[in-house]
Amino acid sequence: MKRYKAFDPPEYLNWTPDPDLIKSFKQSLAEHPGRSEIIKNLSKDDLLLIYRDLLRTRLHDIGLKRWVRTGIISKAWLGTGEEAVTVGAVRALDTEIDVVSPMIRNAGALHMMGMPLADMFRGYVATSDSPSGGRDLHIGNLENGILQPISHMGTSVSIVTGAAMAFRNRGEARVALTWVGDGATKTAACHEGMNLAAVQNLPAIFIIQNNQIALGTRVDQHGAGNLHDWPAMYGIEPQVCDGNNVLDVFSTVRLAVDKCRAGKGPAAIVADTFRMGGHATHDEQEARETFPAELFEEWGRRDPIGLFEGYMTGEGITVASLEATELEVIRAIDQAIEDALKSRDLVPAPEKALYDGFSEGGVLIGLEKRPL
Repeated sequence: MKRYKAFDPPEYLNWTPDPDLIKSFKQSLAEHPGRSEIIKNLSKDDLLLIYRDLLRTRLHDIGLKRWVRTGIISKAWLGTGEEAVTVGAVRALDTEIDVVSPMIRNAGALHMMGMPLADMFRGYVATSDSPSGGRDLHIGNLENGILQPISHMGTSVSIVTGAAMAFRNRGEARVALTWVGDGATKTAACHEGMNLAAVQNLPAIFIIQNNQIALGTRVDQHGAGNLHDWPAMYGIEPQVCDGNNVLDVFSTVRLAVDKCRAGKGPAAIVADTFRMGGHATHDEQEARETFPAELFEEWGRRDPIGLFEGYMTGEGITVASLEATELEVIRAIDQAIEDALKSRDLVPAPEKALYDGFSEGGVLIGLEKRPL
């Protein structure tokens, strides 16, 4: 994919595939028979769809970063380098019936679940036609199966546990999935939700997105023991995947989805990855000072999009096909940005701060179309 000097991490600018890493990308899939069988069933069109979703997610973040640099917004929470954890997980779901509760940096889940790209940008400029009506940049849409992200990290674990309990009680073969950062695993809500899901055997999937830092605190400073063993404390069989290998994430989550639908949930998956930036755009320099430069260089060589491109060309997908997909995504992102900016004059009136679902007796938007 095209690299952007003003917006990409410096480690990505002159990115070239490392043959050993491409080889490792393939070998890691072959080491797990169940996962490799799932990958074998993917067609070239399936791979290109995954590639499209990775590009959409990366270019959405680049669009937001451009807005920060040009003064349209003050800051943005990005997932650069972590896209595979989101894209691989959602691709493993049935987006027509399942629900997700993403963190704000899992923005790729929004467009994959059906939210228009323009609405994702409108959420940041707080227009009255944004999914939240301009009230909050944490956007979701229950009609699309998207539970609005929550700034109180770890809370989503308890929420998807509740959704999964509703599915189980109604006899529905549906799955609820959320992501939680390594730092948020220490919160009470995370502990309580995961414990209840395990005790009740619920169809919930918890992806521990181990990007190795909680705000500005490294995992070796806030954690104890090996995070890979964390799910076992709740009696959940621990699963670990390479968070920068989108197919490893996809196949691991697909196996978990199948088990949940069969009444053998919940599942907890530790996805090892690395955030190639700050907690948000305002503290990128702080992030660079928190970790040694060598760590950024190491993870920079493992750009999840670059590695997937190397894998696809090795599977016979032409460079022309990749370029055509990228051009399609660039056009879609540019159009979404243009449409969102046209909405900037649509400022919600103060009285719109109260809405259905806010006051007692209200109805949450979309709940009647995709009940939890």
